[in-house]
Amino acid sequence: MPHATAQPATTAAEEQSPPDIATMRAAVRRLLAADAEPPTPDELSTLAPLLRGHINALVLIVETAARHLPKDDVPRACAMACVGEARMRLRLGDGDTETVRAAVAVRLARSVNALADHYENLRP
Repeated sequence: MPHATAQPATTAAEEQSPPDIATMRAAVRRLLAADAEPPTPDELSTLAPLLRGHINALVLIVETAARHLPKDDVPRACAMACVGEARMRLRLGDGDTETVRAAVAVRLARSVNALADHYENLRP
């Protein structure tokens, strides 16, 4: 009779498929590229939730990867600071005017970009 072996515990970050960094960076470029045109109100209404989703997808993965580094490691501290900043930006409201909505979307895009950088730098 074969013995059942316990599988190692996995975290939610390890169970999900890898994030599509290329797609995330394409959304970021729409707002952060040097030659980017200001987004239309319709674009803002789809970009902001998209960027929030990208942040949610990356935060746990980056945080989990950073926690595997030594506590006094500089890349760990940078990644954890980025995670904290991204979570703070998720709490930003959408804004009452198009100008504020655009500013919030730009901040979200910067967080996606930074988290994607940390994701790429912390991968084994």
